[in-house]
Amino acid sequence: MVPFPCLKEVVVNSIENRLRLAELGPDPEFFAQVLADDAVLDSQQAKAQVVEAHRGDKGAKFTKVEMSDFQFVDHGTVVVVTCSGTYAGPQWSGTLKFMRVWLNKDGKWQIIAGSISK
Repeated sequence: MVPFPCLKEVVVNSIENRLRLAELGPDPEFFAQVLADDAVLDSQQAKAQVVEAHRGDKGAKFTKVEMSDFQFVDHGTVVVVTCSGTYAGPQWSGTLKFMRVWLNKDGKWQIIAGSISK
């Protein structure tokens, strides 16, 4: 029997799906809201770079974004998510692996740390 996901997993999974849609948008406002101001991404504080990369005037980065292999580890106010993403676009296509650390602070989930690898 497969256990039911906990409420936090359902909520974070929903936000992860919105992240996928924001990649397709692109939707820089989503990234501005969901990334903590002091988020550490691949060993640097890069929130501004991520938001800028998703500005609409840059054009669509991807025509397809599919996420798979989700794993959620609940640490109370923090949920660690690992997953794989398959991307297709005019400038780049491929698969990446992600690790994101989501913090629930004052009822708001934000990414406080993350990494990407091939």
